Amino acid sequence: QVQLVESGGGLVQAGGPLRLSCAASGRTFSIYNMGWFRQAPGQEREFVAGISWSGSSTLYADSVKGRFTISRDNSKNTVTLQMNSLKPEDTAVYYCASVRIPLINLLRVGAHEYDYWGQGTQVTVSS
Repeated sequence: QVQLVESGGGLVQAGGPLRLSCAASGRTFSIYNMGWFRQAPGQEREFVAGISWSGSSTLYADSVKGRFTISRDNSKNTVTLQMNSLKPEDTAVYYCASVRIPLINLLRVGAHEYDYWGQGTQVTVSS
């Protein structure tokens, strides 16, 4: 079965960087779009960034554009979220997600459009 395992979360001061990784297993990684979402307490899960199966297309939420970078290494079955200039409002549990259908060119932003999820990793940004 598909497994997604996030790592790299932690406590960081505002303005600092943090790098999240997601290791995927259970199927051919390189043909599926991937995404990062986050959920703060009392809030709905929201889209952060997405990357196409080939890595040629990326998409970001306005709130993180210019600060976060999503990338993937299809040879290592991993997707990474580099987060810079972190703000207290970035505090949340971050989730890695993937879709069920392969070779899709359009990146999705709705949580309901993703089929597989990791367990999440906590990111806390102190002011």
